[in-house]
Amino acid sequence: MTMNDFSTALITGASSGIGYELAKIFAIEGHNLVLVARDEDKLLELAGQVRHHRDDLETRVIVCDLSDPTAPESIYETLAAESVNLDILVNNAGIGCHGAFHQLDRQFMLDMVQVNVHAVVHLTHLFLPGMVERGKGKVLNVASTAAFQPGPFASNYYASKSFVLSFTEALAVELEGSGVTATALCPGLTRTNFHARMGVAELGSMKSMFMSAEAVARAGYAGLMKGKTIVIPGFKNALLAKMVRFFPRKFIARSIARLQKQRR
Repeated sequence: MTMNDFSTALITGASSGIGYELAKIFAIEGHNLVLVARDEDKLLELAGQVRHHRDDLETRVIVCDLSDPTAPESIYETLAAESVNLDILVNNAGIGCHGAFHQLDRQFMLDMVQVNVHAVVHLTHLFLPGMVERGKGKVLNVASTAAFQPGPFASNYYASKSFVLSFTEALAVELEGSGVTATALCPGLTRTNFHARMGVAELGSMKSMFMSAEAVARAGYAGLMKGKTIVIPGFKNALLAKMVRFFPRKFIARSIARLQKQRR
């Protein structure tokens, strides 16, 4: 059996959180997997779990750091060398940071743009032409409800997710009639280690807003398979994302700033 016997999905940031849950769902649904992340041990552990769900599928592990500008090309060349045609690209990897922009580490800010924006564009531009040529394929870009408004004290992160959302919406229209779809998954607060890595605390008043990574992943997969352009898991998240359009952007920005200060 080769990887081309089933549809093949590549998932970045697959070692934890939403990417981890997406990988399990894709495996259960019968997709071969290319799992990409920095942590080899966690990727190998995930690959073992995936094989437990479906031992008839092939799972490939690629260890790389998407903050390295050469990483997307390396991933593409690795798969091209073995004639692996990618049917589904999931740009899930992302990093964030909390604090006043001028006080944050400059290199980390640049790495965030590299991972959250450049890598998304680069990987999509590498794999999308093949999908269009074959007349089938899907792209899932993980954005955030942060994409719908500016975010003081997490400005770089919010801006990067706004780019991902706008980029995906535009691609979805460009690809109409091609057999390829583009979907932006915009989760709200999700129970992963992402917020801990950002160095922010959970506010008691926000606990009811948190969703499990599994629930977010299931919503994302379902929306992707239906060809939806935007998927916002959770009724409250969807409502808030739509409501911000009716308020002045400076009002929203100041409201986000007050919230972020409470989480410091």
